[in-house]
Amino acid sequence: MTTSDIKPAATILLLRDEPSFEVLMVKRHHQIDFASGALVFPGGKSHAGDHDLAWADHALGWSEFDAEQRGLRIAAIREVFEEAGVLLGRHGDGRSIGGECATLETRQKVDAGELPFLNVVRELGVSIDLKALTIFARWITPPLTPKRFDTWFYVASAPDDQVAACDGRETVDAEWIAPREVLRLAEAGERKVIFPTRMNVRLLAEAQSADDCVARAQARKLVTVEPQIQDRPGGKVLVLPPDAGYGEVEEPLANVM
Repeated sequence: MTTSDIKPAATILLLRDEPSFEVLMVKRHHQIDFASGALVFPGGKSHAGDHDLAWADHALGWSEFDAEQRGLRIAAIREVFEEAGVLLGRHGDGRSIGGECATLETRQKVDAGELPFLNVVRELGVSIDLKALTIFARWITPPLTPKRFDTWFYVASAPDDQVAACDGRETVDAEWIAPREVLRLAEAGERKVIFPTRMNVRLLAEAQSADDCVARAQARKLVTVEPQIQDRPGGKVLVLPPDAGYGEVEEPLANVM
C-alpha cells in the first residue's frame, strides 16, 4: 500500500456545556465495514465536492485557510450534517441556524452522493462556518489496517438551537455523553470504542468545558499521530509519539484489532 492509498478524512468533536460538559457521539451501524457498532465521533472521508471552489461564496473564513484545510473543514461540517443533522453555519445577517435545518431525506441524499452539500447550503441561504472548527488532533492509520486514513480531528461548540439526530444508515444512535462516561463504558466493555476514539476522548476528558477544550487544543503543538508497532516481552504493542499530548501509551495490539 502506498501513501496515495491513505485517504484524507475529517471528524468533529461537537461539544456542549449544558446540562453538563458532553460530546456528541454516534453509534456506527453494525453492517458498516469500518468500526461497525462502535461509538465514534461524526466523520468520514473527504469527497471531491468538499473542494469545489464555489464554496468561496458560501463558507465563512474561506480566505483564512489553505485549500487542504478548506476541504477538510467542509468535509467535517458535511459529515456532522449527514450523520447527526447539525449544520455549523450562519444566516447572512449573522443569525445562527435554528431548528431542524434539513429533512432526513435531504441528509440521506447528500450522504448517497445524489445531492451536493453545496446545493443544500445554497438553498438554505446560509454559509457554513469554517472558523467554528479548531484542530484537535491528526491521526494516520497504521500500515497493519486494510484501510488507511489521514484523519483530522476538529473540535467545535454545538449550536444550542439545533437537535442532533442519527441518520439511520451509517449511524443508528446519536447521544450526548460526558467524556469520562465514554471511558467508563469502554473500560467496562459496555460499549465498543476503537483505539483512536478512546485516546482522543481521554485527551478531551482533561478539559472542563467546551471553551477550555478549544483553548487547550489551540495551545497544544500539533503532532501527527501514526501509531508504531513495537515488540515487548508480553507481545506487540502500539506506541504513540510521546510529545503528541496523550502521555506514554503502549497499547497491546490485541486490544486494537
